[in-house]
Amino acid sequence: MSRETKGDVGPRAGDGPRSVEGVIAEDVKTLHSMGYAQELLRRMGGFSNFAISFSIICIIAGGITSFQMGLCSVGGAGIGIGWPVCSALSLCIALTMGQVASAFPTAGGLYHWASILGGRGFGWATAWFNLIGLVTVLAAINVGAYLFIMSSLGPLFGVDIARMDPNQALLTQIVGVTLITGTQALFNHLGIRVTTLLTDFSGYLILVVSVLLTVAMLFYAPQIDLGRLVTFTNYSGPKGGDVWPETGSMTMLFLLSFLLPAYTITGYDASAHTSEETIGAAETVPRGIVRAVLVSGVFGWLMLSAIVLAIPNMDEAASKGGGVFFWIMEGVVPEQVRIALYAGISIAQYLCGLATVTSASRMTFAFARDGGLPFSEQLRKVSPKFRTPATAIWVVSALTVGFTVYTPVYSTITAVCVIFLYISYVMPTIMGVRAYGRTWVTMGPWDLGPLYRPLAIISVLACLMLIVVSVQPPNDKALVIMLIVFAVTAVVWFALERRRFQGPPQGVMIQQRAREIAEAERAVGQVAAGGDR
Repeated sequence: MSRETKGDVGPRAGDGPRSVEGVIAEDVKTLHSMGYAQELLRRMGGFSNFAISFSIICIIAGGITSFQMGLCSVGGAGIGIGWPVCSALSLCIALTMGQVASAFPTAGGLYHWASILGGRGFGWATAWFNLIGLVTVLAAINVGAYLFIMSSLGPLFGVDIARMDPNQALLTQIVGVTLITGTQALFNHLGIRVTTLLTDFSGYLILVVSVLLTVAMLFYAPQIDLGRLVTFTNYSGPKGGDVWPETGSMTMLFLLSFLLPAYTITGYDASAHTSEETIGAAETVPRGIVRAVLVSGVFGWLMLSAIVLAIPNMDEAASKGGGVFFWIMEGVVPEQVRIALYAGISIAQYLCGLATVTSASRMTFAFARDGGLPFSEQLRKVSPKFRTPATAIWVVSALTVGFTVYTPVYSTITAVCVIFLYISYVMPTIMGVRAYGRTWVTMGPWDLGPLYRPLAIISVLACLMLIVVSVQPPNDKALVIMLIVFAVTAVVWFALERRRFQGPPQGVMIQQRAREIAEAERAVGQVAAGGDR
């Protein structure tokens, strides 16, 4: 066990019942009490659990590739005011999510919580919405990473996608996204040790690069006008590079600016999805979720505010639309510094996608383990050698590439992922508000006490608001996709799954699974309670 892992758990090996081995044994016992085997390798410490969510949020991925969504709405105020307001709402969601994660520390998180608190039908729907959100957010991350890499570093090698024939550009994008996603899947297949090493590195890299970018922007800024961060300017239509349609409603434009932080600060449910690989999950996972959101909110605001302050001319910058970040960098930052920052950002964006593959595959594994997916028997299989859900990893990656072929437009992909992720976030919260203190009376060690219910209500209202904003023009296609998914989900549940799907094991089912649990653990080499190979 590494020093970092021991330190994150708290007690050291040999300290009695709270030694690392003792904590793992308690984790396994808790998992058994919920009817599941310890098939995945439990070795993630506190920093690693934080880092996987922090890597998926990745302020130098979504914060930069979607920068125009904030700036080209109401100008500097979209960053200076819109980002912290939406970040505070995300923190409310993270706090309430942490309380439920502490009580039910399993892979699949949201699905399991919704099933226990609201019933198997509610859990089944939550699982599907969360899976769709995870697949589409992975698509958005990897398309964004491809476009950023090709736009920033491609010209250094004589490749300019802006000058390509549209068909050639699309084919090149498909090939590029396939290579990115495929290698991410390969690293995930090789085990949580490899993934943890890379996501830990990603956590440090994001902090370092965001600080360096912030310092560079402030140092090279032609002038610094703090008033920009609270100034509202209508940049809809051509004035803002047609990022948002022409409108006279500053209120709507301000709400649209929320899509920048809403898209960026997503995926923190990854800490919950890796609960079965985390040591001391009931305490570590909630901290990982909340810290990831809090740190991302603060560092993201400082970084993006610095970018706004460095802009030579606000009107000209807004008119650049989706190319605004590169225009700012080229106009402000010297070439050698710019290339070094581009390289760091590109690596972080790649690792952001890698962490998302981890999260999405664990969700797939957990849902398939309860028979919720087609071909569940294959999707739930864990590699005895690497202790990873190998089939789920590759299927998720293939679906991601397929979605980018169907919807190659970046803004639509981001809108779709925001919609389905926030729907899946809000569903267990709604059930938690209803069940809290009634059918849900046993809390985990992370307990908000009387604050839970008001924070949960704020979270529900915030999620609903973000869903409404996400389907506004020009993202009409996202609304169509959402309605189709709702209709298909309802038909499939009432026609088929309502009679077949049993949901997570409860009551006597848990006791009946003892033999299955023992067999599943022997198959992957889990030699004893808490004894990973």
